[in-house]
Amino acid sequence: MLLRLPSKLKPPKPKTLISLLLTSHTSSPYHTFSLSLLQTHKHFNHFTQILSHAFTSGFFANPYISSQLLSHCLSNPDFTLTFSHTIFSQIPNPNVHSCNFLLRAYSHSSFPEQAISLYNQMMRKSMILDNFTFPFVLKACGRLNNFHKGVEVHCVSLKMGFGFDVFVQNALVYMYFQCGVVEFAQKVFDFMPDSGRDVVTWNSMISGYLQCGFCHQAVKTFGKMLHESGVRLNDVSIVSALTACARTGLLDLGKKIHGLIVVYGLVIDVFLGSSLIDMYTKCGQLEDARKVFDRLLDKNAVCWTSMIAGYLQSDMFKEAIELFREMQMAGVNAEPATIACVASACGHSGALDLGRWVHNYCEKSGIEMNLVVKNSLIDMYSKCGLVDKALEVFHLLTNKDVYSWSMMISGLAMNARSDEALQLFSLMEGSSGVRPNGVTFLGILSACSHGGCVGEGFYYFEKMTGQYKLPPGVEHYGCLVDLLGRANLLVEAMEFIGSMPIQPDAVIWRSLLFACSRHGNVELAEVAAKKISELEPEKCGAHVLLSNAYASASRWKDVRMVRRNMGAEGIQKQPGCSFSEIDGSVHEFLVADSVHCQIGVICDTLQAMNVVLKSRLFELDFLDY
Repeated sequence: MLLRLPSKLKPPKPKTLISLLLTSHTSSPYHTFSLSLLQTHKHFNHFTQILSHAFTSGFFANPYISSQLLSHCLSNPDFTLTFSHTIFSQIPNPNVHSCNFLLRAYSHSSFPEQAISLYNQMMRKSMILDNFTFPFVLKACGRLNNFHKGVEVHCVSLKMGFGFDVFVQNALVYMYFQCGVVEFAQKVFDFMPDSGRDVVTWNSMISGYLQCGFCHQAVKTFGKMLHESGVRLNDVSIVSALTACARTGLLDLGKKIHGLIVVYGLVIDVFLGSSLIDMYTKCGQLEDARKVFDRLLDKNAVCWTSMIAGYLQSDMFKEAIELFREMQMAGVNAEPATIACVASACGHSGALDLGRWVHNYCEKSGIEMNLVVKNSLIDMYSKCGLVDKALEVFHLLTNKDVYSWSMMISGLAMNARSDEALQLFSLMEGSSGVRPNGVTFLGILSACSHGGCVGEGFYYFEKMTGQYKLPPGVEHYGCLVDLLGRANLLVEAMEFIGSMPIQPDAVIWRSLLFACSRHGNVELAEVAAKKISELEPEKCGAHVLLSNAYASASRWKDVRMVRRNMGAEGIQKQPGCSFSEIDGSVHEFLVADSVHCQIGVICDTLQAMNVVLKSRLFELDFLDY
């Protein structure tokens, strides 16, 4: 609220301003105006004039004047923290308020260690600290992950009588969670009396558990807050609880929390709406997520991105792309996270033209091309077959992370450029300083599989487990089975499966069955098909591949038997699906599809093409005579 100067009064000069700060009574119009004037002096020159007069007149020695000037300087973004520290260093005997102003600034800045340094100076001077001092110092300890200093500050706060101060205790909870010491945070919380816990205390506990990966404990704490605390929930409480439900897949609880929002009469704004969308999508309820999304009146980029990401996570790539188009028509500017999701959807659906447009849109719209966006572009170009374009984006990266290397290696592998993938991995090991992870080796093993490099595949597998101490997952074993199967080493593949330290899943047996079908080994195909049927009794994949294996061996009677068994067991073959991109729009077609909006035109065109093809074949047959 702006304070207006009485019409008969004129703004005082710097000298008068300082004098009035010292001598005026608090009810004086000049006193009120002078405080307001100090806050509105945003121009550097104006402020330095007042500051200079304070120094030359000796008024700066007054603790009230100096703290007011320091506070103004710290609250103005035009002044650097270094400049503020210089002002602070000129205060002859800074009081605790001046120190707290600077502590707060340092604890939120890129130099939190300076807050601890200032706190140490205050302790050496035996200053009397208040309940504002400790939260700022503890925040700095948390940001620096300095557990030992945090414990020391905790002890000092108890010694000075702040054991039951809610501000200090909340800061302690935050600090211990930031340092990853969950049990200490819980002890601080348990030590607080029920009446001393406010909504910030409970929210700090819930978000702290989430941050440390204890999602179920976060849910339990939310339940206690709801039923035992008597503290009214706010948006932060509900968003944290929804996040915990999303990570743990607790759909029923998430729906109950959605009901609480209605009961409490909270407006589902973009903050709550995005959290609800995220919860429903991660729990696989896309329809409910879309209902929440459609009911939001003022959607921001976060809401659109949450819904697009939900479609992407559920492999509904066409819907993700269509929603992005709606976002563009609504005039909402995309964010880097949006672009990353859309580029990934384009890669999975093969929408190369749209992917290129998204890339150009980023460059023309000035959207930050951060590492996540560029990694998604590498993945998109690789999956769309433009591996050279993916390499171009990759080589322009100046801060490649492990995902950049892994995506590029996998992209080369899937485009049958296995030698380049292995060379890129050698470059990663030799010069990047980035340590490979399981995804990296998945790409390497895939490259060996596509290139038929059996020896190299097992060499890199040993390197992964021996040199890098990375535990192999079932997908890594699956790559080796695929590698042996492609090389027609089917017996060796079967023996390898039997020696695996983990239980093979249906994907591994399917890889073996596919290889048996391709190479005509019916006996092993029957074994693999039986294993798949035990793991996935309702799916058709094993029956279809076994039928193909019988067909490759000309055992047509067995082929008919497999088909009959599928019908008797009520197993239906899933229809084939293909995507076609025309003018930037992705069209999806199923076998015997009749629901496309242009199905009549498509059928007429196919019939016309068939007539032309038959006539050309007749001409060729005639020319042979």
